[in-house]
Amino acid sequence: MNIKVIAFDADDTLFVNEPYFQETEEKFCGLMADYLSHQGLSQELFKTEIQNLPLYGYGIKGYILSMIEAAMTISNKTISIQVVDKILDYGKELLQRPIELLDGVEETLQALHGKYKLVVATKGDLLDQRRKLHNSGLGHYFHHIEVMSDKQEKDYHDLLKRLEIQPDEFFMIGNSLKSDVLPVLGIGGHAVHIPFHTTWAHEKIDHEVKHNNFRTVEKITEVLPFLL
Repeated sequence: MNIKVIAFDADDTLFVNEPYFQETEEKFCGLMADYLSHQGLSQELFKTEIQNLPLYGYGIKGYILSMIEAAMTISNKTISIQVVDKILDYGKELLQRPIELLDGVEETLQALHGKYKLVVATKGDLLDQRRKLHNSGLGHYFHHIEVMSDKQEKDYHDLLKRLEIQPDEFFMIGNSLKSDVLPVLGIGGHAVHIPFHTTWAHEKIDHEVKHNNFRTVEKITEVLPFLL
């Protein structure tokens, strides 16, 4: 491999993220329990999130707005201002959660730093992702931080142009087959999947990935033997 740049997804690759969203969803379902079953509430919230992605993009702020909209839809616009206030509190709690690094992350970054150009390539809200990188203490390992509106092939092509490299010089590490693996393989790059125990339904795929440039590992330190 002629790798020049190694890119890392942030959420659930470098640090914990999705479990916090699931905890917030539990609170939302408890708040709205008088209207629908837990499953019905979860389905309505997910449907609202997906409908709003083209408008709000990924991240906590869009999630807060989707919770409020879902609550209004579920209640036929009868929820009180106190319920809206509670949902806003849930969102602010999410935005202030402490950073929990995943096992082996700093060890891996230390080993690769100086040998490759390391970048973060992640989706979400720009301010929130920069906050998390800063609070994680990992920022100094990275040459570049790219907060992407989406992770389609075009988005990766744009990133590679900014990095001034070819696809076969790009190596992506992440927990999402849909966002971190398939589009990178599609443009001719290399990708490693590190499964996380919890995955947002929108990031799941229903088929096996087979490709010469693709590997799956159980933990992030397992990438080191074929990169060093």
